[in-house]
Amino acid sequence: MRIVTWNINGIRTFKGGIKSILDSLDADIICVQETKVTRDLLDERTAIVDGYNSYFSYSRGRSGYSGVATYCKDSATPFAAEEGLTGLLTNHEGAVGSYGDHADFSSEELQLLDNEGRAVITKHRIMGKDKEQSVTVINVYCPRADPEKPERKQFKLQFYKLLQCRAEALLKDGSHVIILGDVNTSHRPIDHCDPTDIEDFGENPGRKWLNGFLRSGRQEQNQDEEEPDDESVVTDPLRDGKFVDTFRYFHPTRTNAFTCWSTLTGARQTNYGTRIDYIFADCQLAKEQFVAADIMPEVEGSDHCPVWGQLSCSLLPSSKPPPLCTRYLPEFAGKQQKLSRFLVKMDQKSTQSEQKDALPASQEEEERRENLNPLADGNVCGKKRLLKSDCVASKGKKIKTVNGSLKPQGSLLSFFKPAQTNVRQAEKALGVDKVTSTTGKASPVAGTKPEHTDLDGSPQLCTHSSTAETDKQTKTQHSAPKPTGGHPEAKKGASQVFWKSVLHGPPAAPSCKVHGEPCVLRTVKKEGPNMGKQFFVCARPQGHTSNPEARCNFFAWVDRGK
Repeated sequence: MRIVTWNINGIRTFKGGIKSILDSLDADIICVQETKVTRDLLDERTAIVDGYNSYFSYSRGRSGYSGVATYCKDSATPFAAEEGLTGLLTNHEGAVGSYGDHADFSSEELQLLDNEGRAVITKHRIMGKDKEQSVTVINVYCPRADPEKPERKQFKLQFYKLLQCRAEALLKDGSHVIILGDVNTSHRPIDHCDPTDIEDFGENPGRKWLNGFLRSGRQEQNQDEEEPDDESVVTDPLRDGKFVDTFRYFHPTRTNAFTCWSTLTGARQTNYGTRIDYIFADCQLAKEQFVAADIMPEVEGSDHCPVWGQLSCSLLPSSKPPPLCTRYLPEFAGKQQKLSRFLVKMDQKSTQSEQKDALPASQEEEERRENLNPLADGNVCGKKRLLKSDCVASKGKKIKTVNGSLKPQGSLLSFFKPAQTNVRQAEKALGVDKVTSTTGKASPVAGTKPEHTDLDGSPQLCTHSSTAETDKQTKTQHSAPKPTGGHPEAKKGASQVFWKSVLHGPPAAPSCKVHGEPCVLRTVKKEGPNMGKQFFVCARPQGHTSNPEARCNFFAWVDRGK
């Protein structure tokens, strides 16, 4: 049995689809976090993957935020599954159960903790040591403690508390438990690229919770990596936690083993990251079934990398997925009507067979007959609709026609360039009466003549009473000096001088002192007195101060006067 966890930072970012990613990970159970998809945005290619059955949890409050999903191979189909940790989101028979004591949580807190789509639980049967057992897999995306939002720190600790409550309740009821996902806390200094305040490192509330939640009897520092001692892991008197960090169980002293890097600073190039993605297992399962665990930093596509674990036990698949499986959702099970059903001619026999249970005396049959053949019954319906559309057109604005057809709409450019005037069309549009001359040709009414055209190209008629004013305007136009063409290069240069005087471009980038390379321009986005100010820093990726290939400490504010 092989399990994998990966924070994918958006499930829709995989251009080739999720199936190729799942196949490449080659695991029986694959848990992904930060899917950033809600149910209305979940497409069939992502939800229904050939060879897998999937289970999703979505954020109820924000779109494109949080979300987790568990994909199980058909050979690892669970017999129970549910969304969330509290049980409030479960309303079907295939629930996992074992919720624990929620006396320390208010009903409002429980609702909020499950509203962000941060947990999916699946329960599986395994064959281990000649007897059938159950293992519950909890896929979690734990909250991040935002320094600018103090309330999120408390929310994160409450989520940890609820997660521990549920996991220990499952253990108490006889199931093995695996917790895997993005926990959003680096446990020890060895799990952090550059731990600050090393003396107070363990005082972080999240790390304190991990200290009590996990059990470890190995000293990580000043010790060569070797095979773990099972007894020390399970019987350590200093820590009575019920779970084991499987990576540290097999690699207690490995350094620079990180699973998350900042994409803004290019820190993955210098391996300047943290280890915040874990596979936790209860102590007995880790001792009896786990044979290996490791990280996969070579797999790209996200700011996190996958983490995997290998167990010696084999999975016993359920014959049928539990009700939470996405293939049972109406939009994917073929039960929900789509818009295309009303636009495409359907087979009448199949339509009638689908509607056997229709309520008596309903209008469904009439509506369906009209949709299938809208011009039936003597074209009555069709005639009514045509008459109605004609009536609407006649009541509204009169539509201009040319030779019996609609006049094409002009482009925006027609307002800025002269057009050929058409006296006959102008008179017809303005409603001017015409008289027929002795020659048989239509001419404008005496006293009118086309003199100017409007911006849209339609002529404006002037009367004899305004002839003097018109002549005056004409003389003014002829007497006005015409703009000289000038040399094109001179025009271009004058234009550049003008825009440079109006818009100041970014200042020239200085070179950093250590590498002598051009710096990059950054802008302060954090709220405070410096918000919006710009500064220059070294262009190299962020890294440890001891790494000569990493970013140096060059910093310079942009002088606004330049």
